[in-house]
Order: sequence, then C-alpha cells, then structure tokens
Amino acid sequence: METSFWLLDSASSLVSQSRRMPDGTGIGWFSLGSEPVRDRAPVAAFEDEDFAMAARHVVSHTFISHIRYASTGHLDVHNTHPFDIRDRLFAHNGVVQGLDLIDSWLTDVDRAHVEGTTDSELVFAYITAEIERQGDTATGLIEAVRRLGERVPVFSLNLLLAERGKIWALRYPENRELWSLTPEGGGVGTTRTLNSGQSRLEVGRPGEPVPAHVVASEPLDDDPDWRLLEPGELLVIDGLNATSYFPFDEPAHKLRFEDLAGTEAQAMSGEHTTVT
Repeated sequence: METSFWLLDSASSLVSQSRRMPDGTGIGWFSLGSEPVRDRAPVAAFEDEDFAMAARHVVSHTFISHIRYASTGHLDVHNTHPFDIRDRLFAHNGVVQGLDLIDSWLTDVDRAHVEGTTDSELVFAYITAEIERQGDTATGLIEAVRRLGERVPVFSLNLLLAERGKIWALRYPENRELWSLTPEGGGVGTTRTLNSGQSRLEVGRPGEPVPAHVVASEPLDDDPDWRLLEPGELLVIDGLNATSYFPFDEPAHKLRFEDLAGTEAQAMSGEHTTVT
C-alpha cells in the first residue's frame, strides 16, 4: 500500500496541515523483512523533501505518520514521532503529566530505550515495559493505559501502536478526536476525487485497488464514511479486520483545557496529527 493521497494530496493531507503544525514530521513503516523503518525530522512536512519521497515511493502493509506541534520536549529528531521500541512503532496526540511517577515505574533497561524528552516517548516506554511483563501486546497496552488513567493526570492519550500488519488505535478520553475510515467506506488505494472535483488522483499502484484502514486525528478528505471513535474506544486493526473494545474507565485525574500550561494549551489548540 502507498500513502501519497492521504499524506500529500488529499484536501486535508498532512502536508497541508503541517503549515499550522510545523514542529516535526515523521513517517514509519515495516520493511519487506518486517523491520520497522522511520524517516523523521524536526521540520514541517511541507518543507521536508524526504517525507514527500517516502510518501510517494515506499510500499508497506502498515504506516504511521505524524506531524508535531510541540507541547513537551524541544525541537529535535529524538522528540519527533513515530517512536520505535522493540520492533513496534508508536505515535501519540495529547498531554500526559506525572512524568516523574511514570519514570519511576521503569527499570534501567526500560529507560534505555528513551532517546528524547517527550511525555509521548516515556509513555511508550512504559507501555512497552508492560507488554513485556504481560507477554501479550493487547493485554500489556490495556494494563498500562488503565494504570496511567488511575495514577497520573491525563488530558489526552490518543495513540497509535503498530506491529507488523496490526495496529491498536485508542481515543482516550474525549478531549481529542480520532477518526477511522474502513476499506468499505473508502479507505482504498484506487482512483479518488479531490474536494475541488477538478482532478482525479491514482492512489497506490495504477489499476490495482489496495483496501486499507485509515485512522487520523481529523478526516483527511470529504468522504462521509469517516467515523469518529467513541471516547475510550480501542480499535484493533488486524489486516483487513477491525474490532472495537471499551476496556477503560474515565481517567481519575482528567485534565481540562484550562488546566494545561501555556505550551501544552498552545499545542493542543493546534493538535498533533497521526495517520495510519
């Protein structure tokens, strides 16, 4: 599957959104050998030639892409999503506080994977540690999010976690949106029409439709079949099959927008964007 339509050419592509979210651009995928690969830079997507090149030419069964409006962590490649730990890719939209407490849950081995200074990467390191303890990705993710929801202040823990051919997409709680488009609803690599109605773009290999699930923090075109995930919904995409679960209570220390500090509030008003 190629992703150029969603990342570059659709009416609300990540390139167009990056003009208001300019603090970092990243795209991750799985190689033919099933290894995660990333191309990241602390620059806006519309200025990043490597991002456009990867979007047009990389072929993979699974992608995660992210544009950043920084809330924690300075502008640096190590703070740019997606992150990669133990052959998993991860991107996060939102704000999680209580980072010292989360850090205390990590061993030195867990902490060694953290290269940057964002809340997102620290949360990913903790989720990874819980996955390793539980011996199962879904169980570890759910247990980690439950503990985060019980113990630390959470504004938004919208996230994408990807393994080869499988993705977990979470909207938690309701403060930030997360949308999905199914293959039946229009998530396919085939000829599609832009909003203007003046041109048609071939997505994927010419003449070869590629069914796909697409998840994004806002609809990327005007297709009426985009669906807003429910608060607390964990959408599990396994190949072309998708199942929703609701395993979480409301965060015990849920932050409101007015609770956020200046940089956090500014970032959340701009919002990060992820696509898979």
